[in-house]
Amino acid sequence: MTPNEWRLRGEYFNWRGYPIFYRTEGSGEPLLLVHGFPTGSWDWYAIWPELARRYRVLALDMIGFGFSGKPRDFDYTIMAQADLFEAFLAREKVTSLRLLAHDYGLSVTQELLARKLNVRSLVLLNGGLFPETHRATPAQKILATRIGPWFAKLSSYRTFAMQMRAIWGTTPPPEDDLRGMWQLITENDGMGIMPKLIDYMRQRREHRDRWVGALVDAPMPIRLIDGLRDPVSGPQMVARFRELVPRGDVIELPDVGHYPQVEAPKVVLDGALDHFARAVAA
Repeated sequence: MTPNEWRLRGEYFNWRGYPIFYRTEGSGEPLLLVHGFPTGSWDWYAIWPELARRYRVLALDMIGFGFSGKPRDFDYTIMAQADLFEAFLAREKVTSLRLLAHDYGLSVTQELLARKLNVRSLVLLNGGLFPETHRATPAQKILATRIGPWFAKLSSYRTFAMQMRAIWGTTPPPEDDLRGMWQLITENDGMGIMPKLIDYMRQRREHRDRWVGALVDAPMPIRLIDGLRDPVSGPQMVARFRELVPRGDVIELPDVGHYPQVEAPKVVLDGALDHFARAVAA
């Protein structure tokens, strides 16, 4: 499914005066999907149909991402993204849910846990749960400096594709997937706000105790599915997870990189569904 086909199946709602793209499908218990940086909810396209056969699946493009509004004067904080999800869930009348998150979405999820969102079962993919184990890419490091706006302005699809291939697993990313991700990033002049979005790395350090504490103290069953070929949040993040969240369980994917739901969708789907089913049984 292309990003344009994904967009045709979604809708928009207004949040604080900005258009927010979202999709819902299926029936039954709610399952919230929280995407990562720098793309959007389209990242879930490969596992969405099977999830929607079993759950009422909800996802949105966070503000500054994908097909949602990308205002230049907005303060892009993880706290604001959590506010957005709370408003979305209230709008959809969801009070209890399962949750699947990736990358940047892990930090948003940690803030939602700190706010005591009623999450019954949680599956996490590659991402920066712990700032001490996060290994930023060269491009991310540059974006976070004073020359970030200049770097973003000069960035091209070619440089983006090269960066993505560096964090992928043993199977190279399909060209269609890379083109789709680039479309989401550049939609609505998205490159212009990349230096503001990348501030999430600093926020992770600032709120480390709150967010890591929320994960460690979380009462629900937690599963981490992690691509070990990922230089950003691979083996070092898994080791830290096992150290700090000993009751969580881990599925390691030796040949997979930073995007498990795209690189190994069936493994991620089976792992998530198994975890959600076990949580219900427990």
